[in-house]
Amino acid sequence: MYKTTGFISFLLRRVTGVALVLYLFTHIWVIGGAVTGEATFNTRMVFLTSPLFKFLEIGLLAAVFYHGFDGLRLLLINWFKITDKRKSMFAAAFVLAALMVAAGGTLIILELIHLGG
Repeated sequence: MYKTTGFISFLLRRVTGVALVLYLFTHIWVIGGAVTGEATFNTRMVFLTSPLFKFLEIGLLAAVFYHGFDGLRLLLINWFKITDKRKSMFAAAFVLAALMVAAGGTLIILELIHLGG
């Protein structure tokens, strides 16, 4: 049961959903710093532009792309009743997400190298 694509999809969707909610709270925290003053906002932005957070942005990309592509996969399965293609659609959603993360992650790493050098 725990090795099926359905369970893996379910688990990854839940994990990425939680990650996106945590990002939303972080985003609100940073933007909320603008209300308390420019200095607070700038301090929070400096904290979020550290190399650690650049790598976490790659994780955010992974969460957004996987969650989105898997959601589209589920919509297609439910709307068009394509239950016999679930495994291949899961693989396609996963590969599409991986390709998008590789492209975006490369840009983030190149920016990090450029800023550091």
